[in-house]
Amino acid sequence: MNTFLKSTVFLFCIATLHAQLYAQSAGAAPNKPNIILILADDMGFSDLGCYGGEVRTPNLDRLATEGIRYRQFYNAARCCPTRASLLTGLYPHQAGMGWMAAADLGTGPAYQDNLNTECVTIAEVLKTAGYSTYMTGKWHVTNERKIDGAVTDNWPRQRGFDRYFGIIPGGANYFTPMIYSDNRRYKAPDNFYLTNAISDTSVRFLKDHFSRAATNPFFMYVAYTAPHWPLHAFKETIDKYRAEYKKGWDAIRAARFKKQKELGLFTSTTKLTPRDAAVPDWDRLSAKEKEEMSARMAIYAAQIDIMDAGIGKIIETLRQNKALENTLIFFLSDNGACAEFISSGKSKAVDGTAETFESYRLPWANVSSTPFKQYKHFTHEGGIATPLIVHWPRGIASRLSNTFISDYGHITDIMATCVAVSGARYPSEFHGNIIHPMEGKSLLPHFSGKPNDRGKIYWEHEANIALRDGKWKLVAKTPEGASFSMDSVQLYDMEADPSEMNDLSRQDPERARAMYADWEQWARKIGAFPLDTREYNVRMQAYRRNVNGSFDDNLGGWNIHRAGDLKGTITIDKGSRISGERSARVFLEQPAQKPAALSMLWPFKAQKGERFLLRLKTRANKDTRFFVRLESVGPGAPKIIDEQVALKPETESLEFTSDKVPQNGMYRIGLYFGTAAAGSELWIDDVALVPVKDE
Repeated sequence: MNTFLKSTVFLFCIATLHAQLYAQSAGAAPNKPNIILILADDMGFSDLGCYGGEVRTPNLDRLATEGIRYRQFYNAARCCPTRASLLTGLYPHQAGMGWMAAADLGTGPAYQDNLNTECVTIAEVLKTAGYSTYMTGKWHVTNERKIDGAVTDNWPRQRGFDRYFGIIPGGANYFTPMIYSDNRRYKAPDNFYLTNAISDTSVRFLKDHFSRAATNPFFMYVAYTAPHWPLHAFKETIDKYRAEYKKGWDAIRAARFKKQKELGLFTSTTKLTPRDAAVPDWDRLSAKEKEEMSARMAIYAAQIDIMDAGIGKIIETLRQNKALENTLIFFLSDNGACAEFISSGKSKAVDGTAETFESYRLPWANVSSTPFKQYKHFTHEGGIATPLIVHWPRGIASRLSNTFISDYGHITDIMATCVAVSGARYPSEFHGNIIHPMEGKSLLPHFSGKPNDRGKIYWEHEANIALRDGKWKLVAKTPEGASFSMDSVQLYDMEADPSEMNDLSRQDPERARAMYADWEQWARKIGAFPLDTREYNVRMQAYRRNVNGSFDDNLGGWNIHRAGDLKGTITIDKGSRISGERSARVFLEQPAQKPAALSMLWPFKAQKGERFLLRLKTRANKDTRFFVRLESVGPGAPKIIDEQVALKPETESLEFTSDKVPQNGMYRIGLYFGTAAAGSELWIDDVALVPVKDE
């Protein structure tokens, strides 16, 4: 064994012994604890009762009273990056999730936005230490095109979980979602509500584990979608809060801050940030506006209320099975309060029913962020600060019950803590892939009242950047569509100014410059450049031009149309018929009257004056015909490519150049097979859309 390997093994043994000694000093039993990691979605820092809120959260409040709470704990500012980082103990970019699962930005592995193979999940690591692993709720670390194509290689079951129930994408109607159970998906049954289903399935998984008289511990990841939009809840729960929020956001925000100080979250010298300039004075609203806006917050509160009740069921199941004492429970949120404006659905009524699809809006997000400024997306405290409750009667010193941890921490620390308490070995290689070293630091010392010397924490999301180093924080906000500017960099002393009210960057420019240089070195190391500030839909439309033409994601992204009485199919053939492992296979038993009776459509956005080259490869089992079109979306819309292709039973490469796009709008590649010859079998591969630059 060479010197380097000997040193590595020695350090690993010392670290393992160190973790065991900490566990013993904190009163931990020699048997491994169960671990439950509970994640809320889009919940602000001050919403829980035990963090200052008026929302009724008795079960989480009880966990806090019996356990410990963190004054300063951080997420990654957005759903997907946080989930990737939480699961893997790495920074989001290292796990392949530098932006969102909505799109591969095409700017390198950090932005493939699909959990990569250079990381391991907590479930994968803990399975090696004998843990059973379960997950319920929102996954959201698989590229959405792959989800559409049912490419399951990066779903929970394939990333270490023995059982899974929830939603693989990032959001859904609470009453009528598409449900995923292990690797199957199906429409939700009648009388369904997603939060309750997540809670009830968590309970069922636990009962099944205990019913087997299992002696091994378990790891369970419960990833609620509450209180993420849409605003969906039951009337009887909403009604509990209607009167409360008619007081208005100014009164609620002031009451929360007062309670936070009384709880000991903040000192008497901490300042409440001013109301966001975009938020009007509540008293200036009309009676109708007050009714609508108070209803939005009442539904949001009801979503948290229902989640808390479900957590109570999980806790009671542990208690009934005498497992609560030695179960380590974490509760936190994936980002700060969500100020996004969402309004769709069949109904515009703000009543929490399935026909609506609304958000609670920026004014209430400003309340949820109390006392901080900014929101989800951004790296000021309002975007990245999360409650963290930790409950473990057998592992946390009893004298620490109902106390706050003042040290700051980060979501990457959850993996490090799970590894430490489980005795698992975090791998340097997994399934033949080299794995990034953990970035987090175990929270275990805090469980016995000791510091863990956390050190530096970094952030980047949409060119919103931050670095926390001891009491100092460097932070910058970048508007959508703008370039990052050093002029936006701010510097705060977080011990004296936890709500970021006093920017010290001009008083201490050398520190600000040095911290930025440190941040930039980190950002280059993890692949964060080039920084991207494009608006969400702009990124999505750019991704649409990258056609899933080799069908690596099966039919993901393609709209398949088949007339109800037509006898034909479009499926994926994995027989390497043309050039890759996969191709689209079209079978038509009997032709229809119209080509559109069986078709493949790929929509994308185009601008007036653009021209395109459309390429594809085809093969057929017999002489047949089909239509290739590039056309505006909508009936009777202009076609800028319209070709009937005659095929013979051989592989052909086809290429078509379009006319100029006549006007801005949505266009689509259309492959129409409805009038092909009876018994036709066709294969399509290597479809590509290439912009043509006119000289």
